[in-house]
Amino acid sequence: MTREELERVASVVQRLAVLLAAGVAPVSAWSYVDEEVARAASIPAVLVERGGAWRGLAAAWRVATEAGAPLAPALRSLAASLRALAQASRESATALAGPVATARMVMALPAVGVLFGMVLGFNTLKVLFTTPPGIACLVAGALLLIAARAWNRRLVRAAQPRDLTPGLHFDLMAIAMAGGASLDRASSSVDEAITACGLDTSGAAARLDEVLELSRAAGVPAAELLRSEADEERRDAAARALEAASVLAVRLMLPLGLCILPAFMLVGVAPLLIAVISSTVAGF
Repeated sequence: MTREELERVASVVQRLAVLLAAGVAPVSAWSYVDEEVARAASIPAVLVERGGAWRGLAAAWRVATEAGAPLAPALRSLAASLRALAQASRESATALAGPVATARMVMALPAVGVLFGMVLGFNTLKVLFTTPPGIACLVAGALLLIAARAWNRRLVRAAQPRDLTPGLHFDLMAIAMAGGASLDRASSSVDEAITACGLDTSGAAARLDEVLELSRAAGVPAAELLRSEADEERRDAAARALEAASVLAVRLMLPLGLCILPAFMLVGVAPLLIAVISSTVAGF
């Protein structure tokens, strides 16, 4: 999901939380924030179809409905999580603005080199398109530019957060237990919701068991421990997103040095040298 989509989902979730906390009925609350969802026969189903962070909202809605638990606190946490990810994405874009702009500028250098050669009086275009060395330089330079573009995109894509709803498993368990369900029933309800909504929270299963065991050993309510763990996971996710942006800013220099600059030498400099040598040899 893009940063704009994350912010839109966060805005909808936050408004829902406020309306539900004020006592507005769930379907009526949806009619104020999203009429398409309000008209749907199944709210979780239409949210799952939208994909992305909407799936987390669908799971929370489903668990709360089955457990008869208040949803507003969990929605506030989910909205805060989405806003934190959107903020991390915004800061990532700011950190990457310089390297991306540099890469784009350098990708235009081959064309600048060709024009510069023509300004000096050398027909570099003719060298590129009519001579075997020029054609070889042109093909190699084009392949390097294509590789650099694909490499840049892959690096940026790899730096994007995979989990759009960190801490959701803990929040879902807290919602289910807030409705008064037994531990087994709450776990079953959460697992069913996660499966139905197409979410992957397998990494949180072991930590969830640790939190529940701590709750039993200390004799404290599990809900607060679960929400605390969810908050910690959201903070970790935001920190990882910023760290990935910082690493990406450095990694983007690799395609620049290994692909774009050699392409400039092949397309912008080599034809000029060939033209200069050719004119010099022809002068003798």
